[in-house]
Amino acid sequence: MSELRRIQLLTPRLANQIAAGEVVERPASVIKELLENSLDAGARRIDVEVEQGGIKLLRVRDDGGGIPADDLPLALARHATSKIRELEDLEAVSSLGFRGEALASISSVARLTMTSRTADAEQAWQVETEGRDMQARVQPAAHPVGTSVEVRDLFFNTPARRKFLRAEKTEFDHLQDVIKKLALARFDVAFHLRHNGKTVFALHEAHDDIGRARRVASVCGSAFLEQALPIEVERNGLHLWGWVGLPTFSRSQADLQYFYVNGRMVRDKLVAHAVRQAYRDVLFNGRHPTFVLFLEIDPAVVDVNVHPTKHEVRFRESRMVHDFLYGTLHRALGEVRPEDQLAVPAAVGQIVRPTGQAAGEFGPQGEMGLAAAHVLEQQPQVQQSSVWRSAGAGYQAPRPQGGMPQAENQGAYREYFAPLPDAAPAGLPQSQGDIPPLGYALAQLKGVYILAENAQGMVLVDMHAAHERITYERLKTAMASEGLRGQPLLVPESIALSQREADCAEEHAEWFQRLGFELQRLGEESLAIRQIPALLKQAEATQLVRDVLADLLEYGTSDRIQAHLNELLATMACHGAVRANRRLTLPEMNGLLRDMEHTERSGQCNHGRPTWTQLGMDDLDKLFLRGR
Repeated sequence: MSELRRIQLLTPRLANQIAAGEVVERPASVIKELLENSLDAGARRIDVEVEQGGIKLLRVRDDGGGIPADDLPLALARHATSKIRELEDLEAVSSLGFRGEALASISSVARLTMTSRTADAEQAWQVETEGRDMQARVQPAAHPVGTSVEVRDLFFNTPARRKFLRAEKTEFDHLQDVIKKLALARFDVAFHLRHNGKTVFALHEAHDDIGRARRVASVCGSAFLEQALPIEVERNGLHLWGWVGLPTFSRSQADLQYFYVNGRMVRDKLVAHAVRQAYRDVLFNGRHPTFVLFLEIDPAVVDVNVHPTKHEVRFRESRMVHDFLYGTLHRALGEVRPEDQLAVPAAVGQIVRPTGQAAGEFGPQGEMGLAAAHVLEQQPQVQQSSVWRSAGAGYQAPRPQGGMPQAENQGAYREYFAPLPDAAPAGLPQSQGDIPPLGYALAQLKGVYILAENAQGMVLVDMHAAHERITYERLKTAMASEGLRGQPLLVPESIALSQREADCAEEHAEWFQRLGFELQRLGEESLAIRQIPALLKQAEATQLVRDVLADLLEYGTSDRIQAHLNELLATMACHGAVRANRRLTLPEMNGLLRDMEHTERSGQCNHGRPTWTQLGMDDLDKLFLRGR
């Protein structure tokens, strides 16, 4: 029989070391906590010095408000903080740190020295502590206004934790990444980093758009900024601004994604889902979008006290935040035209709203959010330019080949599959006026690519991919205007669910009906599917309803139905697009170019592949070594 073990209080050192297991994982964790304290203290310049990747030494020096001498020992005590007083303060946290555990946890697994001076103090004071005894020693010191914190020999008294540290370069890379993330959050603060006596970077204060763009370029690379779209939208107390990468500038990993809530870097599944939805139609399979985005929201409606390291947040109105993020990014990406892509490098540093969008407007929004709005709301028709009408009016898609949905399911979409005419109007005159963004067609290469000349140089267009996107967008527009028709099932399908899922389906029954579904509650944990959208009659209705309900419970909205519909429309558009080896006349080619300039998301086909590329005169000169 095992020995009876009595309950006893943990020693302060052991309690802090347990807390350190949550807060202090590696040197990067320490630097995050120290930098957040400096920023909360009002620092305008922060100097970081590191040795051996932060394992031997971490020194952070700032010019903030400092800590009074009497408070220095208390600063190292557990659950001691100057940032909250009452429960009400915790319900609207505006500071980065507030838990009062960081310094105590760090000092329990390292040798910590903190020196500080306030503006009204005659001299600075220093406090030292080590993990072995936790007794703070205070003494006078020399130091300007501000605070310096030295952390030496991390995990010197917990060898088991030290064994989990990686190589010096790996630890330093993690540490450097944390500093860069915080540097993006606070453009008004200068950050300087030295490693083993060598300067790694010096980021100066940025008070204007150009300065902020320079910092973004230094952290994310100039290529990101050249291929990013600046946005700024405000609505219902939500303010979103920053940069979103064009779909063509995607990554194989999600390593260039920075999202901040009130200046706090967060990793949130709701945010990730909204961004993924916005890029769904334009991103190649397996690729990840890039963005640097800042969401400003009332601190009272966001809970930052849900994780010890404060990496996660919880929104009180999660569905509203999700729809706002999705809608803003969806419209911004949808309204990118060729002229915008050509002008992106010139617009570096400028924060602008998406084309034609006023502050606070982010597209149509149905009752269940923007995912369903494409089906339920009327969208603006794609307009044809005057050049298109005059010279390319004969350009239409050929009839689809085999494997298409039956005619009764195409409805209003049949007009988009008319054959090309045998002859087309005469070619475009080379106007001396403004040259269109994609220029004028010169020739067709191997029946696949269109060669055109614009103001910048040469444009290459994949004609099938381009026309596939144009047809796809027109099909979506036609569906939005005509709506979804339901098809009753001859034999209703019963589905067993949890009571929570069944309640959710009953609550959103009207929304399901607007999307072409008819669901009937049979019991506490069962439903009957009596009708499904006609276009999705080949889909697995039971699994689709399950997936939609899972999304509704998780995010408050779902795009599953829209995704299935879009897959079908994309297939229709692919079959309906002009095929490779189809010879086009110059007027037809120019008509396609003009249509691309007026079609949403025309830079990518339905599968996320690029539809056109630009070769400027500088690029061509480099190919032929001209001017060297």
